[in-house]
Amino acid sequence: MGNCSQGCKDYFSRQKNTNIRLTLPVVCFVWQIAMIILFGVFIRYDKESNAHWVETKAHDNITSDIENDFYFRYPSFQDVHVMIFVGFGFLMTFLKRYSFGAVGFNFLIASFGLQWALLMQGWFHSLDPQTGKIFIGVESLINADFCVAGCLIAYGAVLGKVSPVQLLVMTLFGVTLFAVEEYIILNLLHARDAGGSMVIHTFGGYYGLAISRVLYRPNLHQSKRMQGSVYHSDTFAMIGTLFLWMFWPSFNSAITDHGDGQHRAVINTYLCLASTVLTTVAISSLSQKTGKLDMVHIQNSTLAGGVALGTAAEFMISPYGALIVGFFCGIISTMGYIFISPFLEKTLKIQDTCGIHNLHAMPGVIGGIVGAITAAAASESVYGKQGLINTFDFTGDFKDRTVLTQGGYQAAGMCVSIVFGVVGGAIVGSILKLPIWGDPADENCFDDEVYWEVREPSVMFCSYPNRSESNFSVEHCES
Repeated sequence: MGNCSQGCKDYFSRQKNTNIRLTLPVVCFVWQIAMIILFGVFIRYDKESNAHWVETKAHDNITSDIENDFYFRYPSFQDVHVMIFVGFGFLMTFLKRYSFGAVGFNFLIASFGLQWALLMQGWFHSLDPQTGKIFIGVESLINADFCVAGCLIAYGAVLGKVSPVQLLVMTLFGVTLFAVEEYIILNLLHARDAGGSMVIHTFGGYYGLAISRVLYRPNLHQSKRMQGSVYHSDTFAMIGTLFLWMFWPSFNSAITDHGDGQHRAVINTYLCLASTVLTTVAISSLSQKTGKLDMVHIQNSTLAGGVALGTAAEFMISPYGALIVGFFCGIISTMGYIFISPFLEKTLKIQDTCGIHNLHAMPGVIGGIVGAITAAAASESVYGKQGLINTFDFTGDFKDRTVLTQGGYQAAGMCVSIVFGVVGGAIVGSILKLPIWGDPADENCFDDEVYWEVREPSVMFCSYPNRSESNFSVEHCES
């Protein structure tokens, strides 16, 4: 028994081999070929993107192409797509030597993830029982991007510590788990979550944190020299923040009902985000003896309001209610970076590179709570009879559901997303822990040179004991 235990220990602690010349191309080629085959078998255009649209218009007495869902949804899709590939990618470029990995691997896993998401979400939500086909349109593309967002959130927790092969495996399982929990929350529980506070952010946050816990590196301090940011890397990350901040109203309103629901979701998110910025700046300044601002807080916590209002974005939370949610989210998220992140790493051994607990997991839970309370407090006097039915989709099997019951199911949906994130992340983390994926050694984490051709010579990173000093010497720099 002792020999077996020692053998396992030696196997998992053997020297890292980061040569992925065979494994990465094989995974990319095999999985992309699999996507081609599966798309050929299952995926078809829906009636609004099919060439038979002309006949559909005549049959349904549609007089203009402007009634095609494309013209309603594409502007929102465009904004969400930019958030996924530009916003998330650049937000993670804050590390001084991991910009290629942040943007490039974000590009890779999003490109694979959206294909797999169209299949997984199609099998659960839109599989035609008569033909056995999945019919996709522009709303399907938005939902696939939402699914990918959960995996990109999880990537933030393990940024710089995993190989691209591990990221693809993490995305494969992440999309699968997402599709199942989304089906349970939105279809079986019939919870409302237009902006994904529960389905996307809570799940993605705890999924990434659980994986990071399983992949805990006790000697990660050997890469401490690479963990910080420099002036230009923080500036690039701020570009990601601004793209996300500007387009978040589109994210929260993209799949809401046309008309008042979508309009209300934009207004609520717009106001909530603005409120979050002021309280983030306030707490960031208060946290420093000199009153200076920390760029980490400004890059991340200013977005927490958009996360927290995702569930209740289309509800009649009122403009001042949206401001209140943003007010408290800026405080809680910033305090998370100051106090909770060090606690998670020191006590719970969760090494959260990007602080996704403070930007996604915790605000996601707040969003679930806000959504449950707002749903339970809804009334005909505020929404109107038909407005209440439209907002909470009290039709069909759910036509007799009360608002109090809806509030309970909203809370249950939040619990489902946490369970799927934690349990699923623990299982996937155990798979990723196998020493076959080409992950970097502890001393080589957060460094692009492990997986990328970095053509310029090694850059010298200069840190000033006091940024106001005009004179510096080479002692202040490290290569």
